[in-house]
Amino acid sequence: MSGLHVAVVGATGAVGQQMLHTLEERDFPVKKLTLLSSERSAGKKVLFKGVEVTVEVATPDKFEGVHIALFSAGGSVSKELAPEAAKRGAIVVDNTSYFRMDPNVPLVVPEVNEEDIKSHNGIIANPNCSTIQMVVALEPIRKSYGLNKIIVSTYQAVSGAGAAAIDELESQSQAILNKEAFTPSILPVKGDKKHYQIAFNAIPQIDKFEDNGFTFEELKMINETKKIMHDQKLQVAATCVRLPVVTGHSESVYIEVEDENVTVQDIRSLLENAPGVVLQDKPEEQVYPMPADCVGSNYVFVGRIRQDLDNKKGFHLWVVSDNLLKGAAWNSVQIAESLVKLGVISKYLSRKERRL
Repeated sequence: MSGLHVAVVGATGAVGQQMLHTLEERDFPVKKLTLLSSERSAGKKVLFKGVEVTVEVATPDKFEGVHIALFSAGGSVSKELAPEAAKRGAIVVDNTSYFRMDPNVPLVVPEVNEEDIKSHNGIIANPNCSTIQMVVALEPIRKSYGLNKIIVSTYQAVSGAGAAAIDELESQSQAILNKEAFTPSILPVKGDKKHYQIAFNAIPQIDKFEDNGFTFEELKMINETKKIMHDQKLQVAATCVRLPVVTGHSESVYIEVEDENVTVQDIRSLLENAPGVVLQDKPEEQVYPMPADCVGSNYVFVGRIRQDLDNKKGFHLWVVSDNLLKGAAWNSVQIAESLVKLGVISKYLSRKERRL
């Protein structure tokens, strides 16, 4: 197959734009590109490899002949159109939370469970941005030394809540510096009852609260990690916090391994050669990952690795990544690359043709 027909749904959004940039940067074999969006954005022109492509309204018939459809337009759009795309022979890589916990839909981070894409039925889910960077950092440790427990606290950028949240951070910051009044209207959750200041603040709520006291974002991290690592017995707890950072999620991660003979140097050596990971861990030189330095990178950065003072099997790590790239666009394109590399597309199309 010399070239593929690729569709991007939500092409004018922040993640959709990053998907297009990543497809171009990776020189993905795009023979034909279809850009889809809501009626509001239809008609806009987007430049791809020096050629202007017109954005069209996303409707079921637009997926005829599409090989790979990258979705990032919200759960309701995925719910309606992803099955329609799959019905027409496309393999959907969905960046929303809608299909993630569906037992019939693989939830994939290529560095961790690439083989799972072979079991797809037309739809593959892209995990939550915070989950992705954490499992990339922890999978090499789990494979070598076992993993019993994860406790993670996240420090998440406002870009994870969309362009309006970025605008609100910037306008509030300016208002505070100018000693002007302002009224928060976006964070922590646009549709929730209360909204709080994000500038010069930290909000310990991302997404709505569930009955058990955890937020939906926290439950995503808990449940997705177990699904990706194929381990329902793994103990996972999460606290997710929004910080006044534009791009780049940070995480403080505590883990407990099974092997009591593991050392900090063992973990450093593993991560130094781990796929998708950059080790930045020289505390004596104040070298550690920071979100300001990871913007625009596809990698997951790990540092501050240290053994717990009370538990020989316990270790602490600091994990940082660009939430719009590895946390969304790059992981989606990586899945598309895996589909090509493993020959999954050709087999899927042949299977479809035999059924017709």
